[in-house]
Order: sequence, then structure tokens, then C-alpha cells
Amino acid sequence: MTNSKILKPTESELEILKILWARENATVREVHEELSKTKDSGYTTTLKLLQIMFEKGLVSRNDTNKTHIYAPAISRQRTQKQFLDKMINTLFSGSSTQLVLQALGNQKASKDELEEIQKYLDNLKK
Repeated sequence: MTNSKILKPTESELEILKILWARENATVREVHEELSKTKDSGYTTTLKLLQIMFEKGLVSRNDTNKTHIYAPAISRQRTQKQFLDKMINTLFSGSSTQLVLQALGNQKASKDELEEIQKYLDNLKK
């Protein structure tokens, strides 16, 4: 896979990627058990999704043992950046300022979060 290739995970694929990012790797059964905590999904659906994700290059698969072990092939940071860039360009006409103002206006940030944002802004000013 080349760096220029943009991978677009679906919502269901993102749910699986979140599990794999947290665990680093997992079997189909482990992914399915984690998914089952929040949604009604069949084992074969989880298996099929992981197979599709492997074909798309979203996950890697170690098949040296009988049980396949899946791991994320793309980083959380890269995926977040890709989705954020698209959102800024499509919803906010390329304005990251509008995105930040909208986010802070719609969600109540904690004191710690506001301090972290302020530190980031202070570093940008330097």
C-alpha cells in the first residue's frame, strides 16, 4: 500500500479498528465479543468485515496458526487526520477556525480540556 492511497473505512470498519487500536491485535472471536457489548452483530458478519478490511488494506492478518490474528494496518492518527481534513474541506469550506468554534460551541469542554487547548494555542503562537 502506498502512502498516497486514501483508505476510507466505513462506520462498521471504524468500530473494528477502534478495538484493534486499543488491543493492538485480536482474533475474530475477540473482536466479535467486544463488538457484542455495544451492538447486535453476528460472528459471521464480524468475520466477513475483517476479511473485507484485509482485502482493502485496513488490517493485516497473521495466518501462521489455525486462528487468524488481525492487527490494524493504518494508524488511529492517520485515520483521524484523513477524516478531519475531509470534514474541514467539505463542511467548513477549508476553515479549521470554523470547525474549532463549532466544536467548542456545541460541546462543553472540561477545565482540563480547555487548559490543554490553551497550551496548544500558546505553543502555536511561539
